[in-house]
Amino acid sequence: MFSFLFNVEYFMNSQNADAAELAKFNRLAAQWWDPEGEFKPLHAINPVRLQYIESRVGGLAGKRVVDVGCGGGILAESMAAKGADVTGIDLAEDALTAAREHAQTNSVKIDYQLIAAETLAAQVSKSGAGELFDVVSCMEMLEHVPDPTAVITACARLCKPGGQVFFSTINRHPKAFLLAIVGAEYLLKLLPRGTHSYEKFIKPSELATSAGRVGLEVMDISGIRYDALQGRHALSRDVTVNYLMHCNRTYQPL
Repeated sequence: MFSFLFNVEYFMNSQNADAAELAKFNRLAAQWWDPEGEFKPLHAINPVRLQYIESRVGGLAGKRVVDVGCGGGILAESMAAKGADVTGIDLAEDALTAAREHAQTNSVKIDYQLIAAETLAAQVSKSGAGELFDVVSCMEMLEHVPDPTAVITACARLCKPGGQVFFSTINRHPKAFLLAIVGAEYLLKLLPRGTHSYEKFIKPSELATSAGRVGLEVMDISGIRYDALQGRHALSRDVTVNYLMHCNRTYQPL
């Protein structure tokens, strides 16, 4: 339930940046791989995110994947462990350092790059379709950037025709305000205060509309809930708080 997470991915791009957000999360970079630290909720939901992606693409082995806003590499590394050829991009240099060091320590091969998705998409467009990705993931990031539509467009441009794009974010719903902000940040103190702004949350209908405009067909929308009996996160049809969206790239946006 409390997967209202920190990502530090995008904030230095002059067109789509929040320097204060980047500085705030960069300070936490050393804690990325501490499962009991500030990123504990991210570690907790990673298995359900990985399962969702892998099941919907028919297995990650051999797939060319880019994780947009990879942060310290928790999802990127788990996808690489499944046999994917992973590129992780982020604009938080300290987080990327943590990602590279952890991958090297565990002998995991991942191409981490300090680059914005918009910039990488422009480079890939010039290089040709052979550089496009089979799978694009963008998790817990859209609610932190000034212009989420630009990120959505870049994700679509990075994906090859027939490829798959995955988003996760938080619904702008009263229940999300109560749980993601009041509950997680103020009462339970699972997240630092100020991690999220309610006005930046995105309704599934808004995300679906933005995705459709850039050639992404929505295939599924699933919520993420905390199963207290099992002690883990699980997929749900309740999308009032956190949700995942799976899209198929039907045409290439300009």
